[in-house]
Amino acid sequence: MEDVLAVLGQQLQCDRVFLYLRSPDFQVGRVPVCWRKQPSVPIVYDPTWKLEASDLAKADPMFAAALNTQPSIFVEDVETASPEVLNREFERQTFGHRALVHAHLSLEQKLWGILQACVFDTPRTWSQRDRQLIEQAVAWLTPVAMTYVRAHHDRFPTLAAQN
Repeated sequence: MEDVLAVLGQQLQCDRVFLYLRSPDFQVGRVPVCWRKQPSVPIVYDPTWKLEASDLAKADPMFAAALNTQPSIFVEDVETASPEVLNREFERQTFGHRALVHAHLSLEQKLWGILQACVFDTPRTWSQRDRQLIEQAVAWLTPVAMTYVRAHHDRFPTLAAQN
């Protein structure tokens, strides 16, 4: 997965690309892989599976859209995006990027992961080529995400019970 994210980041000319994987049945997730263009770009990484915050969909409209298996979201500028699309303050505090792709890895109305590519410092227009590349990456990564999550499935009931 690291190599795929590296190629994707280079092709998209992004600063960072990461993959959030989750169990739709237990609402636990983690970021097992993150590619960065350079070491000064903040890393997003979770070494262990964690319960998703119960209010995450309320705080983050993009996560709510992903849970509802809506189409992937291409944000050209976090600073000018509509509040219906994203929570500016949440994005600033949590991720710090200026432009992003929030690509939803969904199958049969279940969200298995989110592929996020982003740019810091400047807005970014996402071209038709960028959108096609993301679409291809989502098609390839969705079954990989499902396999990865199912391989760790035995840990989730214990985590869910802690809630």
